Amino acid sequence: MLLLAIAGKPNCGKSTFFKSLTLANVEIANYPFTTIDANKGIAYVRSLCPCKELGLENCNSCVDGARFTPIELLDVAGLVPGAHLGRGLGNQFLDNLREADGIIQVVDVSGSTDAEGNSIDVGTRDPREDVEFVRYEFAMWMAGIVDKYLTKLVRRAQGKETVLIDLLAGALAGFRINAIQIREAVDEIDIDLMKASPRDIERLCEVLFRISKPMIIAANKADQASDANLSLLKKLDAVPTIAVGELILKSTAQANILRYLPGDGKFMPIEGAKLSAQQLKALTTVAKSMKKFGGTGVQEVLNNLVFKEIGMIIVYPVEDDNKCCNAKGVVLPDAFLMPRGSTPKDLAFRVHTDIGNGFLYAIDVRTKMRIKDDILLKSGDVIRIVSAAK
Repeated sequence: MLLLAIAGKPNCGKSTFFKSLTLANVEIANYPFTTIDANKGIAYVRSLCPCKELGLENCNSCVDGARFTPIELLDVAGLVPGAHLGRGLGNQFLDNLREADGIIQVVDVSGSTDAEGNSIDVGTRDPREDVEFVRYEFAMWMAGIVDKYLTKLVRRAQGKETVLIDLLAGALAGFRINAIQIREAVDEIDIDLMKASPRDIERLCEVLFRISKPMIIAANKADQASDANLSLLKKLDAVPTIAVGELILKSTAQANILRYLPGDGKFMPIEGAKLSAQQLKALTTVAKSMKKFGGTGVQEVLNNLVFKEIGMIIVYPVEDDNKCCNAKGVVLPDAFLMPRGSTPKDLAFRVHTDIGNGFLYAIDVRTKMRIKDDILLKSGDVIRIVSAAK
């Protein structure tokens, strides 16, 4: 399952953001380092289910045409400047991040918390100051590890850079970094890896972090932010978010008080449901903010990271290409997140190793045509795999 991490300084709203996506039971408080140990939960990316396009009226795998596919989400301890040197919970934070496939950086766009996460007057801090340091701290931590091993690896490579890159990839496997990414980074900064200086190593790790850990900025507490601060982060492709608003909506919907699908721009109270004065006040405030921003932005952040930054697609394998169902008659039973560039054979292996090993061909449900095993799949494809495996 795809693993995403939520990163940011203390008290920027990370745990609220995490809970708004997962409804996990985590502590939320207005002081630094509320989160000590990493929290794990399941969140869901939203996509358009192909059932309506295909005229499938008995699809129970979506909600009003919206398909929700699970990913794993990690909420880690807050990061402070100097984390790569062990400040705060730095080493623990960075170690939790290394296996992530992508990172949501939560930034307090209201400017109401300092670099350490302490509360200050709203608008006091420039939110741009909180953007680059996550990349910097992780890159410097990685650079320390590379610097520790590189001399030994250079000797083992015996003057062959290709061998050195493979050896370094092995040393960085825990970061989910491969030889192709290292080659790309070396070429981008144009260094001689055999003679890399400490600054060369830092530059290499800065690029490797960018390549291996796609990141998106969630401009959180947008409802409390000035237009000037919002404009500053929008220039960095940040998405305005109101995590507390999303949490209110999901919790209230779970209590069957209102109808709301994550990612919707509005919600609707359920007829006959009774709202307390406090709930009515909270929902009125959320509705006002949603009207300004077009929603809470939380689902948008998740979707943008998965589909745009990381480059995943959603593919639907079925056993019956006429009814688009499995052997039990369940319509569109599975939705698999696959890397862009995946083939039908990759999908077969994703379904089951035996199915992949016995792969014969695939059928595109829309065209009813047999497709080659090396053709690139597209998001939304509905595919029947024909395999010699039983």
